[in-house]
Amino acid sequence: MPTRFTLVTAIALVVAACGGGDDTGPGAGGEVLVSGSSTVAPISGLVAELFQDENGDVSVTVDGPGTGDGFQLFCQDEIDIADASRPIDEEETAACAENGIEYVELKIAFDGLAVMTHPDNDAVECLTFADLYALVGPESQGVDTWSDAEAKAAELGSTTDLPDDLDLTITAPGEESGTYDSFVEIALKEFGEPESTRPDYQASSDDNVIVQGIAGAEGSLGWVGFAYAEEAGDQVKTLEIDGGDGCVAPSAETIADGSYPLSRALYLYVNTARAAESPALAAYVDYFLDDGITAVEEAGYVALPDDQLAETVAAWEGR
Repeated sequence: MPTRFTLVTAIALVVAACGGGDDTGPGAGGEVLVSGSSTVAPISGLVAELFQDENGDVSVTVDGPGTGDGFQLFCQDEIDIADASRPIDEEETAACAENGIEYVELKIAFDGLAVMTHPDNDAVECLTFADLYALVGPESQGVDTWSDAEAKAAELGSTTDLPDDLDLTITAPGEESGTYDSFVEIALKEFGEPESTRPDYQASSDDNVIVQGIAGAEGSLGWVGFAYAEEAGDQVKTLEIDGGDGCVAPSAETIADGSYPLSRALYLYVNTARAAESPALAAYVDYFLDDGITAVEEAGYVALPDDQLAETVAAWEGR
């Protein structure tokens, strides 16, 4: 897999590069502020670095506190672009409308949610959505071992044999993360209308912290974006997921064609009024959707098919 920049590296690169490069871009200089999804941040950070190499008079800052936090800043008119690992929701849409923020939604890539455990957990190879609900859903609070979740999973239709007497140690995204929201929406809502997971686990908005937690306990369980799991290598064991049509492992191919059940799209939300007023912002997005789109695969994510990329470009040009 191509080298993927960590969030810290991406931020450091764009900040450090602010004074360098050629002055061949929008000409007037300026600043571009990007915040939101920690999953999308490595892509935006790499694009910012490449853009900065050609446009040394523009400062691009990328931050990744989480999709929800990014939308909050975006709808308060504090940033130019919100990186997002899920579509904007009704409450956020209303907040933007209340503050007069108009925007264009740009799909830029695909990612999968990789469910992981420790490499020594040989008893688990594939989990169903019912298993995931029984292990981390809102009714699983207080379930301390894998086998304690088996009765609930069976009630929901699972036939999986979960490990006997193995402590369950969950490290996963917190509520501020779009990765959290996507997991709840895709994996859990089949069994009702849960708006959250169980609350009693170690939550983090930093995918690298989650990987470290998974690598640190034999009975670990958690999920991150596919690119982070790929980068972790043999520190973790990535599980197959059965969404009803059999067990499927996450890969670039299964995520792009939608056969992996925990697949999702990644987005940029661009403030159109700011783009109209800022040559720097417009040039950055132009570059992102042209030369910069190569950063998607270089950062370890799954590129859009040509027809979907064309739809994204058309949405931007028609803003």
